[in-house]
Amino acid sequence: MKNDNSSRRKFLQQIGATSLVTASSPFASLAAQQKAEERILQYERPFAANDKVRIGVIGYGVQGHFDLNTALKVPGVELAGICDLYPGRLDNAKEQYGKDLFTTRNYKELLAKNDIDAVLICTHDVWHARMSLDALAAGKHVYCEKPMVYKISEGYPVMAAAKKSGKVFQVGSQRVSSLGYAKAKELLAAGEIGKLNMVNAVYDRQSSIGAWEYTIPKDADASTTDWEKFIAITGQKMPYDGKKFFWWRAFKEVGTGVAGDLFIHLLSGTHFMTNSKGPESIYSTGQFSYWNDGRNMPDVMSGVMQYPNSPEHPAFQLTLQVNFISGTGGQEVIQLVGSEGVIQVQGNNITIKHSLIPEAPGFGGYDSVFTFSKSMQDEMQKDYDAKWTPEQRKRKTKEDIVFKAPAGYSDHLDHFTNFFDAIRTGKPVVEDAEFGFRAAVPALACNDSYFTKKIVKWDPVAMKLK
Repeated sequence: MKNDNSSRRKFLQQIGATSLVTASSPFASLAAQQKAEERILQYERPFAANDKVRIGVIGYGVQGHFDLNTALKVPGVELAGICDLYPGRLDNAKEQYGKDLFTTRNYKELLAKNDIDAVLICTHDVWHARMSLDALAAGKHVYCEKPMVYKISEGYPVMAAAKKSGKVFQVGSQRVSSLGYAKAKELLAAGEIGKLNMVNAVYDRQSSIGAWEYTIPKDADASTTDWEKFIAITGQKMPYDGKKFFWWRAFKEVGTGVAGDLFIHLLSGTHFMTNSKGPESIYSTGQFSYWNDGRNMPDVMSGVMQYPNSPEHPAFQLTLQVNFISGTGGQEVIQLVGSEGVIQVQGNNITIKHSLIPEAPGFGGYDSVFTFSKSMQDEMQKDYDAKWTPEQRKRKTKEDIVFKAPAGYSDHLDHFTNFFDAIRTGKPVVEDAEFGFRAAVPALACNDSYFTKKIVKWDPVAMKLK
C-alpha cells in the first residue's frame, strides 16, 4: 500500500511538472516579445499671477481640504474665508491659516463678503445646486464639486444661471484637465485604434475609508452639526444621524452613492476623450456585498450605457463598474476599445496596444471547412489560395506605446489652474455647467435605474428625459 501511494505521488508530480512546462511556454514567448516603447508626455505649463483671486470655501471636509490645498498652489490665489456646519472644522481652519481667518457656519455670510471673488463648493451633493445658484446670484465665480447636481431637474436652472451670470462656472472632475486624457483624446481622434466600439471603465476600492466610513468626531451631535439647517434642503424631517452627516455619500437622502462619487469621474473622462454629448439609454444594477453598515446605497454597482452614432463619434457601448471590496486592492482604469486596438488610461498614464485583422478572411483551423467532404475542402482551399496571398493572410503588427506623465504632475492642479486662468482671461473652461450636467445625468440616472429596475431613456442632444 505504501509503495502504491509513493508511485501514485511520483506519477502526479511528473504530470504536474509536464503540465507546468506546457502551460508556461506561451507565457515565455510573450515575455520574449519586445517591450512597448515608453514616451514621457511633454509638459510645459507657465504659471502666472496676472491678477489676485480671493476665494472662499463652502464645506471644509475631506474634499474641501484637498481642493483648497491645491487651489492655493496656483500663484496669486488667496484664502478669504471658510464655511462649514461642524465647528471642529472651523477650528481646524484657524489652526491652519491663522486665528484671524474669517469663518462661519452660514454660507450666505461668506457669499456676502465683497473681498471674495470665487467660491469652492465642496459640500454634500444635496446642497450643490442651491449653493451654486446663490453664489452666482451674489456675483461669485464658482468651482462646484462633482456631481454638479443632486437631481437631474436641478441642472437646468444651474445651467441657465451660469450662462446669465457671466461668471466662470467649473465642475470639479479634474480628469478633464489631465495631460494623459488629452493625449488619449488626440490618439482616438487620429484613428490610432480604428473605429471606437466600446469603453470599459472601472473604479474599484478596498478599504473602509474608500467605502466612505469616515471617522466621526466624538463631539458630533445635532447641535454641533446644525442638523436642522443641514437637512432643511431635503424637505424631509429626519432624526439626527451622524452617519448621514459624515458618511453622507452612502445615503440617498443627502448623497448620490457610487454613481455620484465615482461613475461621474469615469463619465466625465469618457465624454472628454470622445467629445460625447452623452448616452441614449442607461441601465444599472447593484448589491450590498460587504459594507452592511446601515447605508442604503450599494457598495457594488455596474452600469451599461448605449451611446448613439453622432457627429462626434461612432456608436459605442459603455460599461461602468465600482466595487468597494475588490480583491484587486483598488484600481481606476478606462479602456477605449476600437477595431484595431485599445487605449488604456490609468491615472495620467496611457498604454496603446494594437491588434489588426488580416486583409484576407479566415479559412481553416477552428472553422467549418474541416466538416466538409475531402473533395470540397481541396476545391475551396485551391480557390482561397488563388485569391489571397500569404502576405494578405498575415496579421499586420503595429508598435505598442506607453505614454507617461512627467514626475510630480497633478491633474488636480491643472484643473484649478484652468479655473483661475478663466477668471483672469475670460477663456472658457472645459467642464462648464453644460459639460458637468451632461456627465451628471447618466450617473444620477444609474441611481434611478437601480431603484426602479428600469432602463432610463435620455436625449443627449436636447438634454431631456424621454
